[in-house]
Amino acid sequence: MNKIKTGLLSGIVVGIFDVIPMLIQKLPWEANISAFLMWVVTGFFISTSTLNIKPVLKGLIISLLVLLPASILIGWKEPLSLLPILGMTIMLGGLLGYFIHKFGK
Repeated sequence: MNKIKTGLLSGIVVGIFDVIPMLIQKLPWEANISAFLMWVVTGFFISTSTLNIKPVLKGLIISLLVLLPASILIGWKEPLSLLPILGMTIMLGGLLGYFIHKFGK
């Protein structure tokens, strides 16, 4: 499968995985849709990036950069609410970078 399709498909899978706990917490739909789309966009960016670094590190850096604007809004009043989000972004971003590199041709 070509690298962009792999990136988009992987982003969809990771997005679903990220949204499941949010659904359990009954967070607003806007937050769920935003998180899902963040991962689809991140998958696209990772798959099209020409950064010459290890795939896991590429996924980590790009996912944190994509999260950055939203993290300002999320953490403005409650900075501690960013901790679980950062944890998931670090874990899922690295995995996304790895899978896109491994399965994208």
